[in-house]
Amino acid sequence: MLLALEGIAGAGKSTLRDRLLADAHGAHIAVGHIGQFSWLPLPATRTLIALRAGRPAATSDQALTAAHTDLRLHARHNLTPALARGPLVADRLTLSTACLLAMLHHRPVGDYVRTLAQVSAARADLTVLVTTSPDLCQTRLARRPTARRFAEDPATALCLADLYEHAATAWTDITGLPVLRHPCTTEADLDLLAASCLERLREAAWPAARI
Repeated sequence: MLLALEGIAGAGKSTLRDRLLADAHGAHIAVGHIGQFSWLPLPATRTLIALRAGRPAATSDQALTAAHTDLRLHARHNLTPALARGPLVADRLTLSTACLLAMLHHRPVGDYVRTLAQVSAARADLTVLVTTSPDLCQTRLARRPTARRFAEDPATALCLADLYEHAATAWTDITGLPVLRHPCTTEADLDLLAASCLERLREAAWPAARI
């Protein structure tokens, strides 16, 4: 099972990821962890680094080609081997890439979701969209000692939050795969999200337990 955690910076993805991995370890469930990109093809990597810094590619098609190429190699060389060993949690994946592309190149996010979803080996069985309010995310980011990144700018984050909602709808429409939308505002939210995800990971690790 591939579980993807999506959402804007400060939403609580890393907190949820760390909680999930700790809970899975405590439950003796072997769960892997992986990032958003493969960083394998050098030309695509250069384009993706620029996009993450807020610099659009020369054309929308060039940006999409770079993202698609990286995702295809990510699926072949990283995701597929890791999934052969057990359930896997991805800290950002297809939706995050689609939203970044849509914001920088001013095309409907569904166009990018449709193309990236063609990489079937990278399709998350469950996507968790952490919908914490942008205002609270900004408060959390203000406490961090590191400098703000492009995607953490308040106006950018607000735009991305809206794009994630559209991307999540497009993802389910295109793939038929579920998206769990929930904020991570309180400890109770974290408990609920972690428990829901852990149950899915447990079922994937021990399918006989459902019988």
